[in-house]
Amino acid sequence: MKGIILAGGRATRLHPLTLSVSKQLLPVHDKPMIYYPLSVLMLAGVREILLISTPHDLGSFRALLGDGGQLGLDISYAAQEEPRGIAEAFHIGADHIGSDDVALILGDNIFHGPGFGEVLQHNAADVKGCVLFGYRVPDPERYGVAEADAQGRIVTLEEKPTRPRSNLAVTGLYFYDNDVVEIARSIEPSARGELEITDVNLVYAGRGAATLVDLGRGFTWLDTGTHNSLTDASHYMQLMEQRQGIRVACIEEVALNMGYIDAEACHRLGRQLANSDYGQYVMTISA
Repeated sequence: MKGIILAGGRATRLHPLTLSVSKQLLPVHDKPMIYYPLSVLMLAGVREILLISTPHDLGSFRALLGDGGQLGLDISYAAQEEPRGIAEAFHIGADHIGSDDVALILGDNIFHGPGFGEVLQHNAADVKGCVLFGYRVPDPERYGVAEADAQGRIVTLEEKPTRPRSNLAVTGLYFYDNDVVEIARSIEPSARGELEITDVNLVYAGRGAATLVDLGRGFTWLDTGTHNSLTDASHYMQLMEQRQGIRVACIEEVALNMGYIDAEACHRLGRQLANSDYGQYVMTISA
């Protein structure tokens, strides 16, 4: 399975913070926001990753992550000239995907919960159609909303419905088989001129090939679209790390635990950040 992180857009709701820097490079507690979606793909077993962002911001992502080799990854980069919808990622990333399945995650989505790695790896192992991840919200009318039967097969899918059929919001994490490239090419732009991911998902649902994974109670899906929600996400991560003594989305630790790098390489990465608490943590877990 190949991976794509879509980290473009203008993030105008976060102005003036994002006038000169990508939203996905802003800090969420002790690390850049982009570490969170990157760690999700890593936990799913994905090692070949395309990061899509604006032409202006690609250099900053390269400076932060390089080619991914230090983490046992292969990270490449591509530009999205203008924000033309989530599904454009499959146009831009068609060559990267090749004949493989693909996991797409939005660069501002943060997930945290028990056993998440196992859930990801199980669903990534043999994708037939598409797999969406649902999260129960009190205000489903703000989101794409899915309704599934007892087997998890999606029976309805609506974008920001006035009368939602369920409270399961579709999050910004998607697994697809290779048909997604042609499906994305076949859909028409919306009235806003964007290629909507919901239209792609509806094609799969019409085939009876769309599955919903309910992330369930005890799981957290965080929004970072406003100043308040960005601050809330930082406070949540700070509290979790202080209470549990762990680092959420520590990409060096994920790489070590997944067997992408060995303890010596992990310790070396921590030593490069030794003046920070984060670097000290990386060195400690690699000892």
